[in-house]
Amino acid sequence: MSIDRRTVVKAIATGGALIGASVLMPRIALAAWSKEAFEAKEQTAAMNALFGSDGVEESAEVNLKAPDIAENGAVVPVTVTSSMSGVESMSIFIEGNPSPLAAEFMIPAGTKADVSTRVRMGKTTKVTAVVKANGKLYSAAKEVKVTIGGCGG
Repeated sequence: MSIDRRTVVKAIATGGALIGASVLMPRIALAAWSKEAFEAKEQTAAMNALFGSDGVEESAEVNLKAPDIAENGAVVPVTVTSSMSGVESMSIFIEGNPSPLAAEFMIPAGTKADVSTRVRMGKTTKVTAVVKANGKLYSAAKEVKVTIGGCGG
């Protein structure tokens, strides 16, 4: 079952029906969740589980915003945007974390490809944003220095 933008807007308008549906029918809320990718211990394995490939092309159209230095690795702000057309999903990988796939966002057709979140980082490592657009994978990466670890550090 697939939830599109119109369904989400309709659910919000009816007073939280989407939240109720996710409690009563968890398959709807977790339909696109890739357990294998989120449980992978290496970034290459996580990418293979999520996309069927770890081959990504670096692109200037993928913008990754993260601090150069994160004073607290428990709450590192990350924003990913893209001006590409046909964006299907945006994912954030933290290479040195015990589980490198930190987040995956499905982007409904016709919406702006712009996501923000906070991630945990256990140590200084590379953060990679992967955008799937028109069936192809594009990325941008940045090393973030962590001064206080967030994953048990």
